[in-house]
Amino acid sequence: MIPVTTFAGKRVAVFGLGGSGLATCYALIAGGTDVIAFDDDAKKVAQAADAKVNTADLHNVDWSKVAALVLTPGVPLTHPEPHWSAKLATAAGVEIIGDVELFCRERRAHAPDAPFVAITGTNGKSTTTALIAHLLRHAGRDVQMGGNIGVPVLQLDPPGPQRNYVIECSSYQIDLAPSIAPTVGIMLNVTPDHIDRHGTIEHYAAVKSRILGRAKVRIIGVDDDYGRGMAKNFTAMQRPIVPISIKQIIPHGYVGGERNIYRTGGSEADDIADLTGIGSLRGSHNMQNAVAAFAACSALGVDDKTLQEGLRTFPGLAHRMEEIGKKGAVLFINDSKATNADSAAKALASFENIYWIAGGLPKEGGIASLAEFFPRIAKAYLIGKAAPDFARTLDGHVAYDMAETLDVALEHAARDAVAAGKPAAVLLSPACASFDQFPNFEVRGNRFRELVQALL
Repeated sequence: MIPVTTFAGKRVAVFGLGGSGLATCYALIAGGTDVIAFDDDAKKVAQAADAKVNTADLHNVDWSKVAALVLTPGVPLTHPEPHWSAKLATAAGVEIIGDVELFCRERRAHAPDAPFVAITGTNGKSTTTALIAHLLRHAGRDVQMGGNIGVPVLQLDPPGPQRNYVIECSSYQIDLAPSIAPTVGIMLNVTPDHIDRHGTIEHYAAVKSRILGRAKVRIIGVDDDYGRGMAKNFTAMQRPIVPISIKQIIPHGYVGGERNIYRTGGSEADDIADLTGIGSLRGSHNMQNAVAAFAACSALGVDDKTLQEGLRTFPGLAHRMEEIGKKGAVLFINDSKATNADSAAKALASFENIYWIAGGLPKEGGIASLAEFFPRIAKAYLIGKAAPDFARTLDGHVAYDMAETLDVALEHAARDAVAAGKPAAVLLSPACASFDQFPNFEVRGNRFRELVQALL
Protein backbone atom coordinates (compact mmCIF):
# COMPACT_ATOMS: atom_id res chain seq x y z
CA MET A 1 0.00 0.00 0.00
CA ILE A 2 1.00 3.62 -0.59
CA PRO A 3 -0.10 5.59 2.51
CA VAL A 4 -1.46 8.91 1.26
CA THR A 5 0.14 11.49 3.55
CA THR A 6 -0.62 14.59 1.49
CA PHE A 7 -4.07 14.92 3.10
CA ALA A 8 -3.01 14.04 6.64
CA GLY A 9 -5.22 15.74 9.22
CA LYS A 10 -7.80 16.74 6.59
CA ARG A 11 -11.20 15.37 5.63
CA VAL A 12 -11.54 13.71 2.21
CA ALA A 13 -14.74 12.36 0.66
CA VAL A 14 -14.48 9.20 -1.44
CA PHE A 15 -17.26 8.24 -3.82
CA GLY A 16 -17.29 4.78 -5.37
CA LEU A 17 -16.46 1.74 -3.25
CA GLY A 18 -15.35 -0.87 -5.74
CA GLY A 19 -11.81 -2.27 -5.68
CA SER A 20 -9.97 0.98 -6.39
CA GLY A 21 -12.32 2.98 -4.17
CA LEU A 22 -11.72 0.78 -1.14
CA ALA A 23 -7.97 0.78 -1.84
CA THR A 24 -8.13 4.58 -1.87
CA CYS A 25 -9.92 4.64 1.48
CA TYR A 26 -7.33 2.36 3.09
CA ALA A 27 -4.43 4.41 1.68
CA LEU A 28 -5.91 7.70 2.88
CA ILE A 29 -6.65 6.31 6.34
CA ALA A 30 -3.11 4.89 6.58
CA GLY A 31 -1.76 8.36 5.84
CA GLY A 32 -3.78 10.05 8.57
CA THR A 33 -6.76 11.34 6.58
CA ASP A 34 -10.30 11.61 7.96
CA VAL A 35 -12.22 9.67 5.29
CA ILE A 36 -15.95 9.75 4.60
CA ALA A 37 -17.00 7.29 1.91
CA PHE A 38 -20.17 6.57 -0.02
CA ASP A 39 -21.59 4.72 -3.02
CA ASP A 40 -24.93 4.54 -4.80
CA ASP A 41 -24.91 0.80 -4.07
CA ALA A 42 -26.05 0.23 -0.47
CA LYS A 43 -24.31 -3.18 -0.39
CA LYS A 44 -20.93 -1.59 -1.13
CA VAL A 45 -21.51 1.00 1.58
CA ALA A 46 -22.28 -1.79 4.06
CA GLN A 47 -19.17 -3.73 3.00
CA ALA A 48 -17.00 -0.64 3.49
CA ALA A 49 -18.50 -0.03 6.92
CA ASP A 50 -17.80 -3.66 7.84
CA ALA A 51 -14.17 -3.01 6.82
CA LYS A 52 -13.99 -0.14 9.37
CA VAL A 53 -14.25 2.63 6.75
CA ASN A 54 -16.24 5.65 7.91
CA THR A 55 -19.28 5.97 5.63
CA ALA A 56 -21.82 8.77 5.30
CA ASP A 57 -24.34 9.91 2.71
CA LEU A 58 -22.45 12.65 0.86
CA HIS A 59 -25.74 14.44 0.22
CA ASN A 60 -25.73 15.41 3.89
CA VAL A 61 -22.10 16.26 4.72
CA ASP A 62 -20.73 19.74 5.38
CA TRP A 63 -18.73 20.26 2.18
CA SER A 64 -17.04 23.35 3.59
CA LYS A 65 -14.97 20.98 5.76
CA VAL A 66 -14.01 18.64 2.89
CA ALA A 67 -10.57 19.12 1.34
CA ALA A 68 -11.15 16.95 -1.75
CA LEU A 69 -13.54 14.51 -3.39
CA VAL A 70 -11.82 11.36 -4.69
CA LEU A 71 -14.06 10.01 -7.43
CA THR A 72 -13.94 6.48 -8.78
CA PRO A 73 -13.09 6.46 -12.52
CA GLY A 74 -16.35 4.69 -13.34
CA VAL A 75 -18.44 7.70 -12.27
CA PRO A 76 -19.13 10.53 -14.77
CA LEU A 77 -17.11 13.68 -14.14
CA THR A 78 -18.51 15.75 -17.04
CA HIS A 79 -20.66 13.71 -19.49
CA PRO A 80 -23.44 12.88 -20.05
CA GLU A 81 -23.70 15.00 -16.91
CA PRO A 82 -21.61 15.20 -13.75
CA HIS A 83 -22.47 12.71 -11.02
CA TRP A 84 -24.42 14.25 -8.14
CA SER A 85 -21.39 14.00 -5.84
CA ALA A 86 -19.30 15.91 -8.38
CA LYS A 87 -21.98 18.59 -8.61
CA LEU A 88 -21.99 19.02 -4.82
CA ALA A 89 -18.19 19.23 -4.68
CA THR A 90 -18.03 21.74 -7.52
CA ALA A 91 -20.70 23.92 -5.92
CA ALA A 92 -18.63 24.00 -2.72
CA GLY A 93 -15.35 24.71 -4.52
CA VAL A 94 -13.90 21.32 -3.56
CA GLU A 95 -11.34 19.81 -5.93
CA ILE A 96 -12.27 16.52 -7.60
CA ILE A 97 -9.46 14.03 -8.15
CA GLY A 98 -8.80 10.30 -8.52
CA ASP A 99 -6.46 7.67 -7.15
CA VAL A 100 -3.82 8.27 -9.85
CA GLU A 101 -3.65 11.91 -8.75
CA LEU A 102 -3.11 10.80 -5.15
CA PHE A 103 -0.26 8.56 -6.36
CA CYS A 104 1.28 11.46 -8.30
CA ARG A 105 1.23 13.69 -5.21
CA GLU A 106 2.81 11.01 -3.02
CA ARG A 107 5.54 10.40 -5.56
CA ARG A 108 6.20 14.13 -5.85
CA ALA A 109 6.35 14.48 -2.05
CA HIS A 110 8.54 11.46 -1.26
CA ALA A 111 10.45 10.30 -4.38
CA PRO A 112 10.06 12.79 -7.23
CA ASP A 113 12.82 11.12 -9.24
CA ALA A 114 11.28 7.64 -9.09
CA PRO A 115 10.93 6.55 -12.75
CA PHE A 116 7.26 6.70 -13.74
CA VAL A 117 5.90 5.49 -17.08
CA ALA A 118 2.26 6.35 -17.79
CA ILE A 119 0.55 4.65 -20.73
CA THR A 120 -2.72 5.50 -22.46
CA GLY A 121 -4.42 4.91 -25.82
CA THR A 122 -7.68 3.48 -27.06
CA ASN A 123 -6.10 0.13 -27.94
CA GLY A 124 -3.03 -1.75 -26.76
CA LYS A 125 -2.34 0.00 -23.49
CA SER A 126 -2.62 -3.12 -21.31
CA THR A 127 -0.19 -5.14 -23.44
CA THR A 128 2.19 -2.18 -23.67
CA THR A 129 2.05 -1.69 -19.90
CA ALA A 130 2.72 -5.38 -19.22
CA LEU A 131 5.54 -5.45 -21.77
CA ILE A 132 7.29 -2.37 -20.33
CA ALA A 133 7.09 -3.84 -16.83
CA HIS A 134 8.49 -7.14 -18.12
CA LEU A 135 11.37 -5.45 -19.95
CA LEU A 136 12.31 -3.35 -16.93
CA ARG A 137 12.23 -6.40 -14.65
CA HIS A 138 14.40 -8.25 -17.16
CA ALA A 139 16.84 -5.35 -16.88
CA GLY A 140 16.99 -5.87 -13.11
CA ARG A 141 14.80 -2.94 -12.08
CA ASP A 142 12.48 -2.78 -9.06
CA VAL A 143 9.13 -2.53 -10.87
CA GLN A 144 5.59 -1.79 -9.69
CA MET A 145 2.80 -2.22 -12.27
CA GLY A 146 -0.81 -1.17 -11.82
CA GLY A 147 -3.57 1.30 -12.56
CA ASN A 148 -6.17 0.44 -15.16
CA ILE A 149 -4.49 -2.92 -15.80
CA GLY A 150 -6.03 -4.40 -12.66
CA VAL A 151 -4.06 -3.53 -9.52
CA PRO A 152 -5.23 -0.20 -8.03
CA VAL A 153 -2.30 2.19 -8.07
CA LEU A 154 -2.50 2.84 -4.33
CA GLN A 155 -2.09 -0.88 -3.61
CA LEU A 156 1.46 -0.74 -4.99
CA ASP A 157 4.56 -0.37 -2.82
CA PRO A 158 5.45 3.18 -1.66
CA PRO A 159 7.63 5.38 -3.90
CA GLY A 160 11.40 5.10 -3.58
CA PRO A 161 14.15 6.67 -5.69
CA GLN A 162 14.98 3.45 -7.56
CA ARG A 163 11.45 2.04 -7.75
CA ASN A 164 10.01 2.09 -11.28
CA TYR A 165 6.26 2.60 -11.72
CA VAL A 166 4.49 1.43 -14.88
CA ILE A 167 0.92 2.67 -14.76
CA GLU A 168 -1.84 2.10 -17.30
CA CYS A 169 -4.17 5.10 -17.40
CA SER A 170 -7.67 5.20 -18.86
CA SER A 171 -9.09 8.49 -20.08
CA TYR A 172 -11.27 8.55 -16.95
CA GLN A 173 -8.22 8.31 -14.70
CA ILE A 174 -6.35 11.02 -16.62
CA ASP A 175 -9.38 13.29 -16.32
CA LEU A 176 -9.06 12.96 -12.54
CA ALA A 177 -5.25 13.44 -12.43
CA PRO A 178 -4.60 17.14 -13.16
CA SER A 179 -0.97 17.10 -12.00
CA ILE A 180 0.14 13.88 -13.71
CA ALA A 181 3.82 14.34 -14.66
CA PRO A 182 5.40 11.02 -15.68
CA THR A 183 9.02 10.50 -16.53
CA VAL A 184 7.76 8.91 -19.77
CA GLY A 185 4.26 9.57 -21.08
CA ILE A 186 2.94 7.31 -23.85
CA MET A 187 -0.10 7.99 -26.04
CA LEU A 188 -0.52 5.03 -28.39
CA ASN A 189 -3.56 5.83 -30.52
CA VAL A 190 -7.04 7.35 -30.56
CA THR A 191 -10.11 5.78 -32.12
CA PRO A 192 -13.76 6.50 -31.22
CA ASP A 193 -14.50 5.18 -27.72
CA HIS A 194 -16.18 6.34 -24.51
CA ILE A 195 -17.84 9.23 -26.34
CA ASP A 196 -20.75 8.96 -23.90
CA ARG A 197 -18.34 9.95 -21.11
CA HIS A 198 -16.42 12.66 -22.98
CA GLY A 199 -19.05 14.24 -25.25
CA THR A 200 -16.97 14.28 -28.45
CA ILE A 201 -13.97 12.39 -29.79
CA GLU A 202 -12.09 15.70 -29.79
CA HIS A 203 -12.58 16.03 -26.03
CA TYR A 204 -11.67 12.36 -25.57
CA ALA A 205 -8.42 12.91 -27.48
CA ALA A 206 -7.70 16.10 -25.54
CA VAL A 207 -8.01 14.20 -22.26
CA LYS A 208 -5.67 11.50 -23.56
CA SER A 209 -3.08 14.14 -24.53
CA ARG A 210 -2.84 15.38 -20.92
CA ILE A 211 -0.67 12.38 -20.10
CA LEU A 212 2.00 14.05 -22.26
CA GLY A 213 1.82 17.65 -21.07
CA ARG A 214 4.15 17.46 -18.06
CA ALA A 215 6.06 14.35 -19.15
CA LYS A 216 9.85 14.54 -19.47
CA VAL A 217 9.70 12.20 -22.49
CA ARG A 218 6.62 12.22 -24.76
CA ILE A 219 6.09 9.10 -26.89
CA ILE A 220 3.28 9.63 -29.39
CA GLY A 221 1.76 7.19 -31.87
CA VAL A 222 1.36 9.16 -35.11
CA ASP A 223 -0.58 6.65 -37.18
CA ASP A 224 -3.94 8.36 -36.62
CA ASP A 225 -5.07 11.95 -37.09
CA TYR A 226 -5.35 12.68 -33.38
CA GLY A 227 -1.85 11.43 -32.59
CA ARG A 228 -0.44 13.43 -35.49
CA GLY A 229 -2.26 16.49 -34.19
CA MET A 230 -0.76 16.05 -30.72
CA ALA A 231 2.73 15.63 -32.17
CA LYS A 232 2.30 18.79 -34.26
CA ASN A 233 1.04 20.79 -31.29
CA PHE A 234 3.88 19.81 -28.95
CA THR A 235 6.46 20.41 -31.67
CA ALA A 236 4.99 23.86 -32.32
CA MET A 237 5.38 24.61 -28.60
CA GLN A 238 9.04 23.48 -28.87
CA ARG A 239 8.38 20.60 -26.49
CA PRO A 240 10.34 17.53 -27.66
CA ILE A 241 8.52 14.37 -28.71
CA VAL A 242 9.44 10.80 -29.66
CA PRO A 243 7.12 9.77 -32.52
CA ILE A 244 6.39 6.10 -33.15
CA SER A 245 4.80 4.49 -36.21
CA ILE A 246 4.13 1.13 -37.83
CA LYS A 247 2.85 2.66 -41.06
CA GLN A 248 5.47 5.16 -42.18
CA ILE A 249 9.11 6.13 -41.89
CA ILE A 250 9.42 9.01 -39.45
CA PRO A 251 12.57 10.92 -38.47
CA HIS A 252 13.91 10.99 -34.91
CA GLY A 253 11.64 8.28 -33.60
CA TYR A 254 10.93 4.55 -33.63
CA VAL A 255 9.40 2.58 -36.50
CA GLY A 256 7.98 -0.94 -36.63
CA GLY A 257 8.43 -2.88 -39.87
CA GLU A 258 7.19 -6.35 -40.80
CA ARG A 259 9.05 -7.96 -37.88
CA ASN A 260 11.79 -5.49 -36.98
CA ILE A 261 12.01 -2.32 -34.89
CA TYR A 262 14.10 0.59 -36.13
CA ARG A 263 15.42 3.70 -34.39
CA THR A 264 15.48 6.58 -36.85
CA GLY A 265 17.71 9.63 -37.01
CA GLY A 266 17.41 12.42 -39.53
CA SER A 267 17.74 10.22 -42.62
CA GLU A 268 19.18 6.92 -41.35
CA ALA A 269 17.57 4.03 -39.46
CA ASP A 270 19.17 1.45 -37.16
CA ASP A 271 17.70 -2.06 -36.90
CA ILE A 272 17.50 -2.55 -33.13
CA ALA A 273 15.15 -5.50 -32.51
CA ASP A 274 13.61 -8.51 -34.25
CA LEU A 275 10.22 -9.94 -33.23
CA THR A 276 10.46 -13.01 -35.46
CA GLY A 277 9.20 -16.09 -33.64
CA ILE A 278 7.85 -14.21 -30.60
CA GLY A 279 4.35 -15.68 -30.41
CA SER A 280 3.19 -13.29 -27.69
CA LEU A 281 3.81 -10.32 -30.01
CA ARG A 282 2.04 -11.46 -33.17
CA GLY A 283 0.24 -8.94 -35.35
CA SER A 284 0.72 -5.32 -36.37
CA HIS A 285 -1.07 -4.06 -33.26
CA ASN A 286 1.53 -5.83 -31.10
CA MET A 287 4.30 -4.33 -33.22
CA GLN A 288 3.02 -0.89 -32.18
CA ASN A 289 2.97 -2.02 -28.55
CA ALA A 290 6.53 -3.36 -28.83
CA VAL A 291 7.80 -0.18 -30.52
CA ALA A 292 6.29 1.96 -27.74
CA ALA A 293 7.73 -0.28 -25.03
CA PHE A 294 11.19 -0.28 -26.64
CA ALA A 295 11.14 3.53 -26.91
CA ALA A 296 10.05 3.92 -23.27
CA CYS A 297 12.66 1.55 -21.85
CA SER A 298 15.38 3.12 -23.99
CA ALA A 299 14.42 6.50 -22.54
CA LEU A 300 14.93 4.99 -19.07
CA GLY A 301 18.44 3.86 -20.00
CA VAL A 302 18.00 0.18 -20.83
CA ASP A 303 20.35 -0.97 -23.61
CA ASP A 304 19.17 -2.50 -26.89
CA LYS A 305 20.65 -5.97 -26.28
CA THR A 306 18.86 -6.33 -22.94
CA LEU A 307 15.59 -5.18 -24.50
CA GLN A 308 15.87 -7.69 -27.37
CA GLU A 309 16.47 -10.47 -24.83
CA GLY A 310 13.49 -9.28 -22.79
CA LEU A 311 11.16 -9.23 -25.81
CA ARG A 312 11.91 -12.90 -26.43
CA THR A 313 10.80 -13.91 -22.93
CA PHE A 314 7.58 -11.86 -22.82
CA PRO A 315 4.76 -14.28 -21.92
CA GLY A 316 2.00 -12.03 -23.24
CA LEU A 317 -1.12 -10.79 -21.54
CA ALA A 318 -3.63 -13.29 -20.20
CA HIS A 319 -6.73 -13.52 -22.41
CA ARG A 320 -5.14 -11.39 -25.16
CA MET A 321 -3.90 -13.71 -27.95
CA GLU A 322 -2.51 -15.91 -25.18
CA GLU A 323 -0.89 -19.08 -26.51
CA ILE A 324 -2.16 -21.91 -24.30
CA GLY A 325 -0.46 -24.85 -25.97
CA LYS A 326 0.01 -26.90 -29.11
CA LYS A 327 -1.17 -30.31 -30.31
CA GLY A 328 0.81 -31.38 -33.34
CA ALA A 329 0.63 -28.45 -35.75
CA VAL A 330 -2.42 -26.91 -34.04
CA LEU A 331 -2.05 -23.86 -31.79
CA PHE A 332 -4.65 -23.08 -29.12
CA ILE A 333 -5.10 -19.33 -28.57
CA ASN A 334 -7.08 -17.62 -25.79
CA ASP A 335 -8.27 -14.18 -26.94
CA SER A 336 -11.22 -13.96 -24.56
CA LYS A 337 -10.58 -10.24 -24.06
CA ALA A 338 -11.80 -9.65 -27.63
CA THR A 339 -15.27 -8.52 -26.58
CA ASN A 340 -16.11 -6.72 -29.84
CA ALA A 341 -15.49 -7.15 -33.56
CA ASP A 342 -12.69 -4.56 -33.74
CA SER A 343 -10.73 -6.45 -31.11
CA ALA A 344 -11.37 -9.84 -32.72
CA ALA A 345 -10.12 -8.44 -36.03
CA LYS A 346 -6.60 -8.15 -34.61
CA ALA A 347 -6.51 -11.86 -33.77
CA LEU A 348 -8.08 -12.95 -37.06
CA ALA A 349 -5.47 -10.91 -38.92
CA SER A 350 -2.66 -12.71 -37.07
CA PHE A 351 -3.38 -16.32 -38.06
CA GLU A 352 -4.21 -18.47 -41.09
CA ASN A 353 -6.39 -21.60 -41.22
CA ILE A 354 -8.42 -20.59 -38.17
CA TYR A 355 -10.92 -22.73 -36.30
CA TRP A 356 -12.76 -19.82 -34.73
CA ILE A 357 -14.78 -19.98 -31.50
CA ALA A 358 -17.02 -16.92 -31.42
CA GLY A 359 -20.17 -15.66 -29.74
CA GLY A 360 -21.58 -14.68 -26.40
CA LEU A 361 -23.62 -11.63 -25.54
CA PRO A 362 -23.66 -9.67 -28.82
CA LYS A 363 -22.43 -6.12 -29.30
CA GLU A 364 -24.02 -3.66 -31.72
CA GLY A 365 -22.88 -4.26 -35.28
CA GLY A 366 -22.21 -7.98 -34.93
CA ILE A 367 -19.39 -9.40 -37.04
CA ALA A 368 -20.24 -8.06 -40.51
CA SER A 369 -17.16 -5.82 -40.31
CA LEU A 370 -14.95 -8.92 -40.15
CA ALA A 371 -15.84 -10.12 -43.68
CA GLU A 372 -12.32 -9.42 -44.99
CA PHE A 373 -11.00 -12.11 -42.61
CA PHE A 374 -13.52 -14.81 -43.55
CA PRO A 375 -11.11 -16.44 -46.07
CA ARG A 376 -8.74 -17.12 -43.16
CA ILE A 377 -11.39 -19.10 -41.26
CA ALA A 378 -11.60 -22.85 -41.91
CA LYS A 379 -14.69 -23.17 -39.73
CA ALA A 380 -16.50 -21.25 -36.99
CA TYR A 381 -17.93 -22.68 -33.77
CA LEU A 382 -20.69 -20.44 -32.46
CA ILE A 383 -21.72 -20.10 -28.82
CA GLY A 384 -24.08 -18.05 -26.70
CA LYS A 385 -26.89 -15.66 -27.61
CA ALA A 386 -25.05 -14.25 -30.61
CA ALA A 387 -24.83 -17.63 -32.37
CA PRO A 388 -27.96 -17.27 -34.59
CA ASP A 389 -27.00 -13.76 -35.75
CA PHE A 390 -23.39 -14.77 -36.37
CA ALA A 391 -24.60 -17.81 -38.34
CA ARG A 392 -26.67 -15.56 -40.63
CA THR A 393 -23.62 -13.37 -41.29
CA LEU A 394 -21.35 -16.35 -42.00
CA ASP A 395 -23.88 -18.29 -44.07
CA GLY A 396 -22.51 -18.92 -47.56
CA HIS A 397 -19.06 -17.61 -46.64
CA VAL A 398 -17.74 -19.70 -43.73
CA ALA A 399 -18.73 -23.19 -42.58
CA TYR A 400 -20.05 -23.12 -39.03
CA ASP A 401 -21.07 -25.36 -36.14
CA MET A 402 -23.81 -24.27 -33.73
CA ALA A 403 -21.89 -25.46 -30.69
CA GLU A 404 -23.84 -23.36 -28.14
CA THR A 405 -21.35 -23.81 -25.28
CA LEU A 406 -17.60 -23.31 -24.96
CA ASP A 407 -16.78 -26.90 -24.02
CA VAL A 408 -18.58 -28.30 -27.07
CA ALA A 409 -17.03 -25.64 -29.31
CA LEU A 410 -13.51 -26.51 -28.20
CA GLU A 411 -14.10 -30.26 -28.51
CA HIS A 412 -15.36 -29.90 -32.09
CA ALA A 413 -12.78 -27.31 -33.13
CA ALA A 414 -9.87 -29.37 -31.80
CA ARG A 415 -11.20 -32.53 -33.49
CA ASP A 416 -11.58 -30.81 -36.86
CA ALA A 417 -8.27 -28.93 -36.70
CA VAL A 418 -6.21 -32.00 -35.77
CA ALA A 419 -7.97 -34.18 -38.36
CA ALA A 420 -7.13 -31.69 -41.13
CA GLY A 421 -3.45 -32.50 -40.56
CA LYS A 422 -1.92 -29.12 -41.31
CA PRO A 423 -0.86 -26.02 -39.35
CA ALA A 424 -3.89 -24.31 -37.81
CA ALA A 425 -5.07 -22.19 -34.90
CA VAL A 426 -8.01 -22.97 -32.63
CA LEU A 427 -8.87 -19.42 -31.66
CA LEU A 428 -11.22 -18.23 -28.93
CA SER A 429 -11.84 -14.62 -29.99
CA PRO A 430 -15.53 -14.17 -29.23
CA ALA A 431 -16.26 -10.65 -30.60
CA CYS A 432 -18.85 -10.57 -27.79
CA ALA A 433 -19.28 -9.82 -24.13
CA SER A 434 -19.32 -12.88 -21.88
CA PHE A 435 -22.26 -12.10 -19.62
CA ASP A 436 -24.75 -14.58 -21.09
CA GLN A 437 -22.69 -17.59 -19.97
CA PHE A 438 -19.81 -16.24 -17.84
CA PRO A 439 -19.40 -13.49 -15.20
CA ASN A 440 -16.67 -11.76 -17.24
CA PHE A 441 -14.14 -12.34 -20.01
CA GLU A 442 -11.49 -13.50 -17.48
CA VAL A 443 -13.67 -16.38 -16.27
CA ARG A 444 -14.45 -17.28 -19.90
CA GLY A 445 -10.74 -17.26 -20.78
CA ASN A 446 -9.78 -19.24 -17.69
CA ARG A 447 -12.37 -21.88 -18.56
CA PHE A 448 -10.99 -22.12 -22.10
CA ARG A 449 -7.47 -22.52 -20.70
CA GLU A 450 -8.60 -25.30 -18.35
CA LEU A 451 -10.37 -27.13 -21.19
CA VAL A 452 -7.36 -26.87 -23.49
CA GLN A 453 -4.92 -28.03 -20.81
CA ALA A 454 -7.15 -31.03 -20.10
CA LEU A 455 -7.26 -31.78 -23.83
CA LEU A 456 -3.49 -31.59 -24.15
